[in-house]
Amino acid sequence: MAEIVAMKAAPEGPVTSIAKDGVLRLTLSNPPANALSLAVMAELQAEFDRARDDKAVRVIVLAAEGKVFCAGHDLKEMTAHRADADRGRAFFEQTMAACSQLMQTIVRHPKPVIAEVAGLATAAGCQLVASCDLAIASSEATFCTPGVNIGLFCSTPMVALSRNVSRKQAMEMLLTGETIDATTAREFGLVNRVVPPEYLNQIVSKYAQAIASKSPLTLKIGKEAFYEQAEMGLPEAYEYASRVMVENMLARDAEEGIGAFIEKRKPEWTGE
Repeated sequence: MAEIVAMKAAPEGPVTSIAKDGVLRLTLSNPPANALSLAVMAELQAEFDRARDDKAVRVIVLAAEGKVFCAGHDLKEMTAHRADADRGRAFFEQTMAACSQLMQTIVRHPKPVIAEVAGLATAAGCQLVASCDLAIASSEATFCTPGVNIGLFCSTPMVALSRNVSRKQAMEMLLTGETIDATTAREFGLVNRVVPPEYLNQIVSKYAQAIASKSPLTLKIGKEAFYEQAEMGLPEAYEYASRVMVENMLARDAEEGIGAFIEKRKPEWTGE
């Protein structure tokens, strides 16, 4: 596969973008909080939308600059709109709609998304981690849903959180607002692995390259099927998954992959 020419957002942009060897790396670049303002969410949404139909991109890594992965919504931006005639209702609705769209875009995106978490992920930042398909965290990373501490329950982060960890563990985080360390986050199921800070980027890159080497069609089929069946009852899930398996078996990439396995050679994917 040809190497993709590196791309970067403008220096003043809230998100930087670099693509190489099938991996698109999106970095939140508005420290110290890397807050999800409307501008940041719009830029992230645009990057994910562009990557959807870019055949050169097979995996997306979501990272951040600084000591905070993401502090959630920009509370200063939201508070400023309390001076509006409607006390901020329209702006709050716009913010929540943009956030919900972004999180669902990540879950429904045809490309696998890996969160690389080096620092604090709080509130909607924790939601962002939970929405990604995989999450690799530094041993120094921390996580929390602290809205309850300021009179604002983390209701939308709750959606992603409760689909990753058990109900008791989700409620523990949501009701106490306390911060958990990376090891606890792994035990809860919020992250896949916890690694030394100095090896975080290297290990995430290893995961990304391993996934990027697979058939892009198979990744798309599998990711979509995983989230679809998860919302179904057992009989419906097996019926649905069986249909998906048959269609996947008929794909050219499956024919090539099985043939390559039998012939003991490296497969050549076409995405068909």
